[in-house]
Amino acid sequence: MILNIFRLLNLTDTHIHLYAEEFAPDLNQLIADAQSKGVSRMLLPNIDLSSIDGMFKLVDEHPGMCYPMVGLHPCYVKEDYKEQLAQHKTILENNLSRVIAVGEIGLDFYWDLTYRKEQEEAFLMQVEWAELYHLPISIHSRESTAELLELLRSYGEGRIKGVFHCFSGNMAQAREAIRLGFMLGIGGVVTFKKASLADIVVDIPVEHLILETDGPYLAPTPHRGKRNVPSYLRIVAEKVAELKAMSIEELGSITSANAARLFQLK
Repeated sequence: MILNIFRLLNLTDTHIHLYAEEFAPDLNQLIADAQSKGVSRMLLPNIDLSSIDGMFKLVDEHPGMCYPMVGLHPCYVKEDYKEQLAQHKTILENNLSRVIAVGEIGLDFYWDLTYRKEQEEAFLMQVEWAELYHLPISIHSRESTAELLELLRSYGEGRIKGVFHCFSGNMAQAREAIRLGFMLGIGGVVTFKKASLADIVVDIPVEHLILETDGPYLAPTPHRGKRNVPSYLRIVAEKVAELKAMSIEELGSITSANAARLFQLK
């Protein structure tokens, strides 16, 4: 009976690092478990050049379920970022028929501010790719939501769309992101005690929300601090459905439709 209910679900994980070494020992079983819980699609953000091959291998092995993004994560922006970006752009251009977004890109001011200027330049360069090739962007915004909103405003309102992955801003920033044409990525943080994200989810219309795990990171309660596996997307969906006072089936249908529209998924 429970399995039949799960089969009615249509959940899209819009941000999971499925190629990560943390998943390697039991990857096939993890994918099967996620499918049995109603996860029908997984969108794979790139990190740097080292993750490209593993990402595309999964896309080739799981057509119709795994979809790739190409981008340079801000934490990997170093002295050689221009050379890194040149290689990423070539990979993007050679795979335009299947790449669904430029990502994961953005700013990370939590760990190290050494390359703050370079992070901003790398972000704007990759935004230009997205506009050129009519692709959305997947934004990493750790301790940098205000700065990213300002960069997007200065770039030109309405020129680009995408998602603030693992949204961590306040209510005003959530509304501003939506006004600029972006969706909010909601993951395991929404299940944490005292998480302000829950209040934002209650207030923001579901048409602006998409779901994610960010696996293997940020596992939801009651697995917080452990490996975040693909099937845990159902826990996130259950919490968001509770906050929105709707069934998980309806929540899954709407958020998956949001993802399909944003990322032009067939």
